[in-house]
Amino acid sequence: MKKVLILSLLGFLVLILSIASDSQEPLHTFHTPTELAVLRDLTSSRTPIGPGEWFLSSYSCRGCHGHDTTAQANIDENGNDVNLVSHWESSMMALASKDPLWRAKVSQEILINPPHEGPLQDKCTSCHAPSGRYNHFFHGNQYYRLSDIVNDTLGLDGVNCVSCHAIDSLVGSSFSGVIPYDTTRKIYGPFTLPEVGPMQLYEGYTPTYSTHTDQSRMCSSCHTLITETADLNGNLTGGEFIEQATYHEYLNSSFPSNNIKCQTCHMPQLSDPVVIANGFIALQPRYPFNQHVFAGANSFMLNLIRNNKQSLGVQVEDGRFDSTIQATMANLMLNSVDMSLSFDSAANDTGYFRVRLQNKVGHKFPSGYPARRSVLQFVIQDAIGDTIFKSGIFDAEGRVVGETPAFEPHHDFISQSDIPQIYELVMGDVNGNFTSVLERAAIQLKDNRLPPAGFTTQHSAYDTVQISADALADPDFNKTGIVEGSGADEVHYHVPMQQVNGAVKVTARLYYQSVPPKWLDEMFQLNSAEIDSFRIMYQAADKTPVTVQQDSLNLVITGNYQVNISAGITVYPTVSTDGKFSIKAGKGTAIVQVEMFDLSGKKVLNLVPSFNGSEWVFNYQGNAGAYLVRVLTNNGIFTRKILKRN
Repeated sequence: MKKVLILSLLGFLVLILSIASDSQEPLHTFHTPTELAVLRDLTSSRTPIGPGEWFLSSYSCRGCHGHDTTAQANIDENGNDVNLVSHWESSMMALASKDPLWRAKVSQEILINPPHEGPLQDKCTSCHAPSGRYNHFFHGNQYYRLSDIVNDTLGLDGVNCVSCHAIDSLVGSSFSGVIPYDTTRKIYGPFTLPEVGPMQLYEGYTPTYSTHTDQSRMCSSCHTLITETADLNGNLTGGEFIEQATYHEYLNSSFPSNNIKCQTCHMPQLSDPVVIANGFIALQPRYPFNQHVFAGANSFMLNLIRNNKQSLGVQVEDGRFDSTIQATMANLMLNSVDMSLSFDSAANDTGYFRVRLQNKVGHKFPSGYPARRSVLQFVIQDAIGDTIFKSGIFDAEGRVVGETPAFEPHHDFISQSDIPQIYELVMGDVNGNFTSVLERAAIQLKDNRLPPAGFTTQHSAYDTVQISADALADPDFNKTGIVEGSGADEVHYHVPMQQVNGAVKVTARLYYQSVPPKWLDEMFQLNSAEIDSFRIMYQAADKTPVTVQQDSLNLVITGNYQVNISAGITVYPTVSTDGKFSIKAGKGTAIVQVEMFDLSGKKVLNLVPSFNGSEWVFNYQGNAGAYLVRVLTNNGIFTRKILKRN
């Protein structure tokens, strides 16, 4: 899909545009008279819900689609509560307009370009508070601001139920917050022959079946965002910058052809028949049932919001946050990236190691808001724990040691300590300098984020999801030989080891940061209520990067530089429905003890595996969830992730 298509104006593009007023503030390119005329014609023939209303808050949905005190509806076959509202309310979707980082960044943009404050806020709120923003718009107002959200129930509801379920089938052809809303009182869902009476009676909506609600294009309006570029004096240049293009990354992957959708990972399905509304005895169960967990990767912000609920006006119990954080951690650690560490060879007093990363998701990793980054750490230690070689180390503030101040280029091989590999999108201003200010973004300085499997530079959407030149020049970045689409990258470490003798441990870890300190430096030079509030929360937060994957090797280096590898262990399957797992130990490796921890680090139990003649096996019949299995052996400690499913 070419940029010209992305920016083309279809009939419903007008829905994000502001009503013309007597204001002297100049209209931006997305506020044309033609669009406004179409909008007036569109809205004049429609009847809003209630007296002058178009949207309802999540409170209106809670009665039927929330927790059922009688435990008859919104439960799976095992009696587990899977109601839609409780899962949603602790997600970043529900918290989108209360997100303190978002509010602080909007405030930063306003402070830098005060004359643009109206359009800037209107653009940002169109996706972070869509019901409030569009309701404000339909009532004839121009710009929807942070100050409007404060006392607006719809705005404070973030991306709520109607924000998604009122999107009609035209979705997928307009982006950057241009959401094609139906204004005929229809609420779209994935089930055929919906029971229309109760919702029509109590809420004024007509439940309507449509296939688009179970397709990836439902996410497209907000998850491809193009912003206008301003120079350092605040003047629009006429240029644009693709701030994120998660939906188009998905299109340029093998996932669509394999019928893997955004919902597959972020709204995992239950095959159990579920009665989806409370209090209606005759209502037939529906399946498959998309759970509204919306788990992504941003556990940092979920934790920060949970720890600051009172000041943010969030009324969600800690248990709901814990559940969403656990699902987010499991999604990040189990479903995002596979990693393997290999020792290739030794020659000329140099050890040659290789770390291979395989992207498992249907978009770039990391994706979304350009602050997101992933750091590859590689460390070699001797028998007493002294560091021989290190790369990708974090300091106490969460900054990467050795990172080039402007930005760290992509690396195919690394031969010196303190040179890190960082996977990220880096924005540059009109002068080619790093910027974290979205309206100043003019050029792409770097994008070496891991592409999804099937991604090619020949795809029609490539112009919106380009890879930077340094990564394209890497012969194994997203390539197998000369064939594109591997979705993988290999980083080669050439380590001087002439002074090394004896046992060494080699460890590779892939870390994820959703809010790295570098992204906040420009913002924290300014002051506003929103920035000052977030600064206090951030300084008090646990900023430890999240470990996505890790692997290790134990080697023995002899004086004549021969290397022996002490074999490790394998835990499989990584996902089990019956709780049975096996541990296979390599030659010369003896298992001493096995422990299991949940993702918060709490020990679940000590396991006593049994030996069946070729491998050790254990059976865990506890709660479903993601766990870490820690295996103590004579050759070191190995940690592996597993997932127990019902």
